[in-house]
Amino acid sequence: QVQLVESGGGLVQPGGSLRLSCAASGRIFRVNAMGWYRQTPGKQRELVATITSGGSTNYADYVTGRFTISRDNAKNTVYLQMNSLKPEDTAVYYCNADTIVVTLRHLEYWGQGTQVTVSS
Repeated sequence: QVQLVESGGGLVQPGGSLRLSCAASGRIFRVNAMGWYRQTPGKQRELVATITSGGSTNYADYVTGRFTISRDNAKNTVYLQMNSLKPEDTAVYYCNADTIVVTLRHLEYWGQGTQVTVSS
């Protein structure tokens, strides 16, 4: 009923920047919190940052001061600006959206993931 389409991943050198985008579309009544998570092989998916519809943000300690999450409610889109990237930031990044669909069901959706590789 809802699709999350991510973009913006790629290869970047240490110290560089990338901006991820995630657009939600479909049978949406309202999008509540949105967020970014990441996962590396053999590890559990972990929180990077979240943002409520009102703009309140929450960050994992390891990205605080380097990453910034933002959103455009009119476009149901969330962004992740990643600066001062480190090799340990290499992961598949997933978008997440807490939504209420047109049938008024409360559902959570995930994007397909986008690879971020930080390497010289």
